[in-house]
Amino acid sequence: MAVINQKGGSGKTTTCVNLSAALGERGRRVLVIDMDPQASATSWYNIKDPGRGVTEIFISDQPLLELVRATEVMGVTIVPASAWLSGAEKALRWESEALLRFRNSVKALPAGQWDYLIVDCAPTLGILTANALIAVQEVLIPVEAHHLALPGVDRVIASVDTLRANLNPQLEITLILPCRVDPRTRHCREVVRELRSRFGNLVSKVEIRENVRLAEAPSKGLPITLYDSNSHGAQDYRELAEEIIAAENGRV
Repeated sequence: MAVINQKGGSGKTTTCVNLSAALGERGRRVLVIDMDPQASATSWYNIKDPGRGVTEIFISDQPLLELVRATEVMGVTIVPASAWLSGAEKALRWESEALLRFRNSVKALPAGQWDYLIVDCAPTLGILTANALIAVQEVLIPVEAHHLALPGVDRVIASVDTLRANLNPQLEITLILPCRVDPRTRHCREVVRELRSRFGNLVSKVEIRENVRLAEAPSKGLPITLYDSNSHGAQDYRELAEEIIAAENGRV
């Protein structure tokens, strides 16, 4: 699953980290791959010395399995990112060999070792994000509950359609997740209503509410499920994990 939105502040890394932790709590084995040069997920999981991380598969053909690092979160491992990834993105060209590099690395992972592979994508629709979308089967789009965020959903859908038609026929958008929702405000309620009107069942049942504890968690190097297990943020991401697990039997 690729977690993607080209708009900053949409809740992309927040969703990647906290959904992974909530799935881990429920006995699922999760591999997080940080494909964002900002390395926010890597920092959040408190990886102190990531080296070149996932960049190695683009510059030295190092197997992805050798880059996997443990985390302090039950059930969750990570392939970290670093600032090196920014240089790799500039050096890569839009050619088939470069576009398929990540997919080939993922295919080489041992079968059955993880239940979920979740990719935290860069907030741009560049070659690194294209690599991620070519390698996965599903796309999760977190969307900030703000009208300015809605055009970004259309751009992600257009990119997915293009890659599905040309390079990855299995790719599909399976979830649009409203984030930073303040149900007390009319504006947020209208945005969520519009999402549900336009995209129907693609929009998740759960909404991630605005929560100060969720905003504090990265500075502690902990997912919200460990930082404040009783907070609204922890509750929301646990419900999201349950929603995703409930859909497992309906997927090919």
